[in-house]
Amino acid sequence: MGKILLGLLIGVVVSFTAALCYVRMGFVDPRADIEVGTLETKLAMPALDRSVDRRAPSLKNPIQATDENLAAGMNIYQQNCAGCHGDIQHVHSPIGDSFYPRVPQFIDDAPDMSENQNYYITKHGIRLSGMPAWGKALNERQIWQVTTFLSHIDKLPPQLSAAWKAVAGNSAVGYESDAGSKMEK
Repeated sequence: MGKILLGLLIGVVVSFTAALCYVRMGFVDPRADIEVGTLETKLAMPALDRSVDRRAPSLKNPIQATDENLAAGMNIYQQNCAGCHGDIQHVHSPIGDSFYPRVPQFIDDAPDMSENQNYYITKHGIRLSGMPAWGKALNERQIWQVTTFLSHIDKLPPQLSAAWKAVAGNSAVGYESDAGSKMEK
């Protein structure tokens, strides 16, 4: 029995050392423009979800989903988030699709996390993903307003959807102009 346990322990140590060497010697492809791998999808994303779930304090959103707060959250989102997460006029952001892992596109896939988790991510960011910690740029009320907006992004009142279309139509944040500003190869 002791030899089996020793063999198992040696196998684990050798496997861990081999994986560490593989990573440290530069064999992991660092490109952001490749498909997200199965291993990363099955390990990293669920680990991120559980980590946020564990760390996000059990806060209740102090902001009511009034038209005023939703409009304020929409404006904050449009100015700071739409360039990566898309907006009502630009469902998929070219910048967001350039990140690795890919940035969630909230028009196609509305956030399904609880408000306290969305608040936590917005305030503190996500390491190694490109998601900044907005807590240094936005105040608590603004973070809650954008959190409230995200919680209602797929069920906005018609007048707010119309206002957002107008604001998004006038915004060029993170998007190529219609004139075609891509450089020729």
